[in-house]
Amino acid sequence: MFPLLLFLHVVALKCSAELLDVEVDRYHMPKRCPREVQTEDFVRYHFNGTFQSNGKTFDSSHVRGKEYVSQVGVGRLIHGMDRGLLGTCVNERRRITVPPHLAYGSVGTGGVIPPDAILVYDVLLLDIWNSQDKIQIRSLSKPERCARAAAASDFVRYHYNGTLLSGKTFLSSHAKNATYDTYLGQGDLIAGMEEGLLGMCVAERRIVIVPPFLAYGEKGHGSVVPPQATLVFDVLMVDVFNPKDDLVVEVQEVPEGCERRSAVGDFIRYHYNGTFQDGTAFDSSYKRNSTYNTYVGRGYVIAGIDRALEGLCMGEKRKVVVPPHLAYGGEGVGELIPGSAVLVFHIHVLDFHKPDDAVEVKVVRRPEECGPGSREDDWLRYRYNCSLMDGTLLYSSDQYNSPSVTTLGANEVIPGLEQGLMGMCVGETREVVVPPHWGHGENGAGVVPASAVLFFQLELLELQKGVPKGFMFVWLGDVPEPLFPAMDLDGDRQVPLQEFSDFIALQVQRGNGRLRPGMPPDDIIRDMFDSQDLDKDGKIVVREVTLRVDDRDEL
Repeated sequence: MFPLLLFLHVVALKCSAELLDVEVDRYHMPKRCPREVQTEDFVRYHFNGTFQSNGKTFDSSHVRGKEYVSQVGVGRLIHGMDRGLLGTCVNERRRITVPPHLAYGSVGTGGVIPPDAILVYDVLLLDIWNSQDKIQIRSLSKPERCARAAAASDFVRYHYNGTLLSGKTFLSSHAKNATYDTYLGQGDLIAGMEEGLLGMCVAERRIVIVPPFLAYGEKGHGSVVPPQATLVFDVLMVDVFNPKDDLVVEVQEVPEGCERRSAVGDFIRYHYNGTFQDGTAFDSSYKRNSTYNTYVGRGYVIAGIDRALEGLCMGEKRKVVVPPHLAYGGEGVGELIPGSAVLVFHIHVLDFHKPDDAVEVKVVRRPEECGPGSREDDWLRYRYNCSLMDGTLLYSSDQYNSPSVTTLGANEVIPGLEQGLMGMCVGETREVVVPPHWGHGENGAGVVPASAVLFFQLELLELQKGVPKGFMFVWLGDVPEPLFPAMDLDGDRQVPLQEFSDFIALQVQRGNGRLRPGMPPDDIIRDMFDSQDLDKDGKIVVREVTLRVDDRDEL
């Protein structure tokens, strides 16, 4: 009876073991589980395999140094693992206990697994994919305005972080501090990225998930991407252009009454902000508080800007998009501008001129009765506003207690202003454009910038006809003959200062003579008297009187 009982006990144990199913202990779960393993999915995982009876390891992917890759539910794994892996999430850790009838049964295998062994697999799932998978694209952010979307044959510059499905980073352009630059549609990228980048706008950010067969497949990529790895790219598009692209000019503001546009050979002053397509600034004349000054069409700036500076009005604002082949090309400029960068300039033109431009004078209002107008040596009192061509006020006579005064021809004002004041009548108003070579030149002066074109608004308030340079009094009619007796009003053969002053004042009153304008008459007469009183005895006698002759006679 005893052997029979023992046999029945052994049979009972075997039958009991065959009734056992797979036991799954999900002892570590990730916070997110977007996808679980299903039948026919491919999986990549690490595992340690041990015997339940003694804990001894019989196999380990860690010891092999290589993740295990297989397909679930199609007979490529033992039945227990086919069942135990179902529902697993990436980064999940689970302990799968497999009874013998779902493992290697009563036979075992290869001297490694004994008969009727219960196996324990400690699994870390790293990847899931299916042969029907397509790339997944999720847009994280997108600009409100998308002027252009990436297309085949375009050249793109983008930043990316590349991770495995488990979250492990395998490569990052940010770590290299340089964008990844390439053409689309020429096979330079893995197939999944070629597709994932299409349609992206500059400044758009996407998540692109690429299954292994659209990535590096069975071979992987060096030591960073294992075989059969799903790749996750966090992409930020920085630049998109096509080698066939031309300059793009968007006129944003044009002042009214534009009578002249910039042309090749003009010297132009403009402000600009320079950015990349994603809005990142690389340069600004405003920050330097100084315009950029150059000649148009002479090759002193990049080709795109040279072209964009033609045909502008003073005060005009433009947005200019310059492709790399019209900017700094594939080389860029040091650390300032990367290679193959599209540049965006917001330009504001202040003024331009040609080196041989004349002073422009426009009469705004002129009295009906004008007369000959102002000329050299005349003394003028006038009001003015001096501005830049964009309207920025520099100076104004209204800022002072009284209007400005000048004597024409005395080099008291810039040459261009003097030209603008010539020929004016009292009450006349003018607008005068003064190019820099008639103004303050290349160096500027005070608040006047270098090479600035100036705009004057003028009104003549008073005009006193002048006398030639170096003269204090001129005769307007015939000079008395003889002169001294006419000066000697009391006939005592000597002329003191008061008598001389009375004589000159009488000539001015009668219109026979004119004093130098712009100075107190008493001071002028005193200077005239002193020049005639040779012996400095306080009186003029006949032998001291001289008459200086020019186009007009002077005492």
